[in-house]
Amino acid sequence: MNKYYEVAKAEYASYGVDTERAINALREIPISVHCWQGDDVVGLDGAGRLSGGIQTTGNYAGRARNFNELCADLQKALSLMPGKKRLNLHASYAVLNGEQVDRDKYSSKHFAPWVKFAQKVGLQGIDFNPTMFSHKNVKDGLTLSSPDESIRRFWVEHCKACIRIAEYFAQEMNSHCLVNIWIPDGYKDVPADRLSPRLRLKQSLDEILSIDYDKDKVIVAVESKVFGIGVESYTVGSNEFYQNYAAQKGICCLLDNGHYHPTEVVSDKIPALLAFYNKIALHVTRGVRWDSDHVVLLEDEIKEIAKEIVRNNATDKVLIGLDYFDASINRLSAWVTGQRAMQRALLYALLLPNDRLRALQESGRLTELMVLQEAVKDLPFGGVWKEYLRREAVQEDYFSEIEQYEKEVLGKR
Repeated sequence: MNKYYEVAKAEYASYGVDTERAINALREIPISVHCWQGDDVVGLDGAGRLSGGIQTTGNYAGRARNFNELCADLQKALSLMPGKKRLNLHASYAVLNGEQVDRDKYSSKHFAPWVKFAQKVGLQGIDFNPTMFSHKNVKDGLTLSSPDESIRRFWVEHCKACIRIAEYFAQEMNSHCLVNIWIPDGYKDVPADRLSPRLRLKQSLDEILSIDYDKDKVIVAVESKVFGIGVESYTVGSNEFYQNYAAQKGICCLLDNGHYHPTEVVSDKIPALLAFYNKIALHVTRGVRWDSDHVVLLEDEIKEIAKEIVRNNATDKVLIGLDYFDASINRLSAWVTGQRAMQRALLYALLLPNDRLRALQESGRLTELMVLQEAVKDLPFGGVWKEYLRREAVQEDYFSEIEQYEKEVLGKR
């Protein structure tokens, strides 16, 4: 036990906070680490480039170019991350081994190598995302809401295939699989008809959910967005549409904290949805002016998101996943920095005297509440974080190892 921790432990105890309990609780909260940070969302199924309302900025050397390189980079990054981890996959990371098969025909065999990898490195589970971008069947920027029935049919079958693959992941990993549906559908300029695309999307989703699947193993979620590149004026899958649809169908809402107006915050949406849903999913990112998918840092909104998860006893109800892709810096450093930032935010929240704060609010002692909220900001959080890292057997300095990996591996690609 380090001396900094002893001091921190005593100071937190004076506020009624048990640091041991906080550390033990953090060790049980899994974070789903996204595979697509390692290769700039290019994927493995031959798309070759990213398209469909999203983009990656930068051209840093050493991008993973195939399954083996991506796994090697992921394994190195995961070894520098404390806590429990899951793997978050997009369908475009199918391992086809030269087989000519399109996304509507993907099956579990195309993802068996990922299961072997996840089991080998000790991951807690695998989450999955249909990939409805970077494909020729994104016609006029539309997928599940397209007026072209053949286009809609292709993507419906793709999503059905993804649910079946998710059951395979759940069975093999002995853990649930979150299947998150996001589509790029929308219009660059003002549409003449806002309702018909949404009715078609609703029909497509109804067809997808009509298949028989194990709802204990597979958690289906829908993810809204306020706008994207090329769809600035109208997004079919809006927040209002998906929240109503999810409530009606008993499925999950996924909140991406880059997908809302800058004056909206996901931290406030979490307790709002907890009043109605028993599961909420998150894609944690950092938007700079818009959904720019910057690396997650320990900023105010990340802290507020973690507070709402912890103070509402929702660590088993809120499914935390990362979603960013920065190609302007070392990609492994981006992975580790973001995952550690999310863990630090959770630890910060676990170290708050939440019961005491709540009691002050409930009794109307709001002046005292404000004073206490300010006072706890000065508590020695860093001492507890250092002790957590020590117990997780990872170094505080992860950059040195990443620099060495860049020199020995990434720099030779």
